[in-house]
Amino acid sequence: EAGCDAICEKPLVLNPWNCDALQELEQESGKNIYTVLQLRLHPAVVALKEKFSASSFDGRKHQIDLKYFTSRGPWYLYSWKGNVAQSGGLASNIGVHFFDMLMWVFGGVENSEVSISEPTRMGGELELERASVKWDLAISKEHLPPSCADTGQMTYRSITVDGEEIEFSDGFTDLHTKVYEDILSGGGFGIEDARPSVELVHDLRSK
Repeated sequence: EAGCDAICEKPLVLNPWNCDALQELEQESGKNIYTVLQLRLHPAVVALKEKFSASSFDGRKHQIDLKYFTSRGPWYLYSWKGNVAQSGGLASNIGVHFFDMLMWVFGGVENSEVSISEPTRMGGELELERASVKWDLAISKEHLPPSCADTGQMTYRSITVDGEEIEFSDGFTDLHTKVYEDILSGGGFGIEDARPSVELVHDLRSK
């Protein structure tokens, strides 16, 4: 409404119909709304996209195991992030980037299930067009593996595809800068790019 383009962090919105409202604003203003889907620019994810392209799919779904455990203090649940109405819960606030990444590489959602839904942990399964995914998200220190405790590491990321670990330990520090550079050079990710993950986390939240 101010006549400016906008860059918004993730998740862009909490509900699919909010995407429609933003698109109406774009049309009225002639400006663009971009969102930060930085994992799409991570070298390891770009390599996955090339390796597991739709053209190479032989009909057998890949088996994926996603674990993302990151320690957060008591403040987390007392802040707006602990309020599902404001943050959308763990799936929206912690998992949305990984869900977007997996759909970008392995296709859209065919089915989704939630098996764990707690304030500090959420998990379940996804059936994508070319992959079956088991996912587990947590923000409690107790969920970190012993190896993290030994080194003082507060975040654990693990993604395996058909039993093979995907290296994700590095490459996160400058991804936001890459997103901004991409937008300023005429690229960027918009509302329709964000919509599939918004639809998914909304669906997970309502199960």
